[in-house]
Amino acid sequence: MANGGDQGFFLGMMASRRARERRSAGNNGQNRGGGTLFNIFPMMVIPVIIYTVVALIGGNDTIGHVVFSPTMVSGEQWTLSVGDLLIILGLVFLFIETVKAAGSGTATIMNHGLSMLVFVVCLALFLLMGSFATSTFFILMSMTLIDTLAGFIITVVAARRDLAVAD
Repeated sequence: MANGGDQGFFLGMMASRRARERRSAGNNGQNRGGGTLFNIFPMMVIPVIIYTVVALIGGNDTIGHVVFSPTMVSGEQWTLSVGDLLIILGLVFLFIETVKAAGSGTATIMNHGLSMLVFVVCLALFLLMGSFATSTFFILMSMTLIDTLAGFIITVVAARRDLAVAD
């Protein structure tokens, strides 16, 4: 390490010390653990559960049921179905999951594992159950895959940044 050598080790130690100081300053020295369940729980499971309830109780006709149908200025009729609302809800939860993925703690890693489980269950439902073989569910399943992949990638990038690893 003469003449400057590799300083990655020292940068990592400094980043670790700063993170410890931020954690202890944020809790006033107390370990509250607030928000841990929120960080672990994969939010993408909510639109999947709602779809499951609607599809199993009401059938595929309910997914296509028109909820809202305003007439546009152009004179055309625009329709919004239950399936469309589920996709919008899925996009909102995908955004929340992407923001949560910026962490690099144990709760974030557990969230990614559970998100992968949600995707695997969605894939099995899509392939094996007739009422789940719809475009709406395929889009929701695709969002769970994006959640899983983006979560892992964002966490790795954030961890590299936090540890100040040089390329």
